[in-house]
Amino acid sequence: MRKASREATSFAIDLDDVRRAAARLRGVAHRTPVVTSRTVDQLVGARVFFKCENLQRGGAFKFRGAYNRLADLSPDERARGIVAFSSGNHAQGVALAARELGIPATVVMPDDAPPLKVEGTRGYGAEIVTYARLTEDREAIARRLADERGLTLVPPYNHELIMAGQGTAALELLEEVQTLDWLLMPVGGGGLLSGSVIAATGLLPEIKVVGVETVTSDDWVQSLTIGHPVHIPPPETIADGIRTQEPGSLTFPIVQALGHGVMTVSDDEVKDAMRFMLLRLKLLVEPTGAVPVALLLSGRLDVRNQRVGVILSGGNADPGVLAEVLIARG
Repeated sequence: MRKASREATSFAIDLDDVRRAAARLRGVAHRTPVVTSRTVDQLVGARVFFKCENLQRGGAFKFRGAYNRLADLSPDERARGIVAFSSGNHAQGVALAARELGIPATVVMPDDAPPLKVEGTRGYGAEIVTYARLTEDREAIARRLADERGLTLVPPYNHELIMAGQGTAALELLEEVQTLDWLLMPVGGGGLLSGSVIAATGLLPEIKVVGVETVTSDDWVQSLTIGHPVHIPPPETIADGIRTQEPGSLTFPIVQALGHGVMTVSDDEVKDAMRFMLLRLKLLVEPTGAVPVALLLSGRLDVRNQRVGVILSGGNADPGVLAEVLIARG
């Protein structure tokens, strides 16, 4: 629930930062479509608007923040290169943005990252360094590489320019639909959620912005309950994009103060939502992108007779996972 006003609290970014990011991304990032469905509206009793970041460059919203950060680098920083760490979508977003800007990129990825995302990252020209997700610290590895090679570290969410860039998805959605009562999206480290909270509440102070995670990756629910970020063990979930272990130090205060909370869904609900979106709406969303859809279809959030925005964060679904979802639920 919202606990503080923008005027009473100093945050890492504000609405002007998101607007500046939008100007920088104009003509570079896709202005992704907003899709509606009478079937969905009838099922949930609301008017629902899906912001299709699964159709973004690189297959996910992550390109927005990555480009906004990399475009701000000095000529010297660009020449020396960058290093990022990611399970997939940030990796691809950074690799693509780096290619567009002519910047050498190195990405630290877990050895169990979805092959599709590894191939995409390598295909955009990045060097990949792998690590064991359950036993090694990806950020520590990236920082060591940054120190050894003189690279600029580009974190997946805990940076002002990353957060502002991600918030442009919500800004675009609201520019198109004008008004919403609710805005739902997945949450991992909180870059998308914090940027969207800033954009949405800056335009519509009464909007309720909700993050969604899976029950096994509930670091945000635990953190908001306690009142400060908590660290959890590496979570096991089908939603590989939200396998983060704690909220960001910059993202958490924004969500805590201006958001409307975080809710959870099960992996089975995520699979059902993926299948529904593909077979009924003809939209391919990856597990993380289906997380807010799973909450919407569950009926646990009362949105009847209201206007609801849903950010479909990405569409980089691993073929094996997709096959499992379709066969198991077919």
